Amino acid sequence: MSDPAGVNTIDVMHLGRDRVIAAHELRGVIVDPGPASCLETLLAGLGGEPRAVLLTHIHLDHAGATGSLVRRFPELRVYVHEVGAPHVADPSRLLASAARLYGAANMERLWGEVAPVPEPNLVSLRGGEEVEGLRVAYVPGHASHHVAYLDPDSGDAYVGDVAGVRVSPGGLTVMPTPPPDIDVEAWERSIALIADWCPARLRLTHFGAVEDVSGQLEAARTTLTRYAELSREGDRERFVAAVEAEIAAGADAEAAARIRQAAPPEQLWLGLERYWRKRGSR
Repeated sequence: MSDPAGVNTIDVMHLGRDRVIAAHELRGVIVDPGPASCLETLLAGLGGEPRAVLLTHIHLDHAGATGSLVRRFPELRVYVHEVGAPHVADPSRLLASAARLYGAANMERLWGEVAPVPEPNLVSLRGGEEVEGLRVAYVPGHASHHVAYLDPDSGDAYVGDVAGVRVSPGGLTVMPTPPPDIDVEAWERSIALIADWCPARLRLTHFGAVEDVSGQLEAARTTLTRYAELSREGDRERFVAAVEAEIAAGADAEAAARIRQAAPPEQLWLGLERYWRKRGSR
């Protein structure tokens, strides 16, 4: 069901849990359909046959169902940053990377089938375009191929993971920093770019609409800075314990479980450890 801004937020019920992954539908367009393991829930929630998919980035929790959707709707256009497009057409390297992170035995349960998208369906983006009535911005940091979309009519900004993970109830923000290509400085610039859009709302994949735009972006910026400094010391156990303590203090038990599912603390460490190692700053 659409909200007053005309957006249908579909809770895809990842692993049977609500408020972990949201797909957003507007005017026949799906922004980040979620994983293929949740495809039937997504399809049941759609308001009609979609004409396009807009990907913020190609991580499986955001984009894994795309190939399956194209198989079902062969005319579907798929918009994705030019760096991510080859990995949507041939997901073999993406799947190998994900299997190293999640474990090969868990891939089917977590993400389902990750089908390739035929190249004729793909539209590559660089940032600066307008597609399907939405403006596109290149916003790296969480991923080198991350983009965001602004609806100039409603003021909604579809920001993927740029503004962090925030699961109601509670206002705790966790910054998802998994490997392989976290870039803290680029991410800070991307947060500033989203702020310059002056959006009316942020549409988060994890999870839903946020009306306090400036508050959320500031929480994202300060949390990212804190995580970066904490991880710089190279103490994995201290970092993970500190993030776990923040989650336990800032969310009730059910919200904390959703946050850990969307952004496992051990993965946050792995991405930042790799970031500092690449920089040679430890």
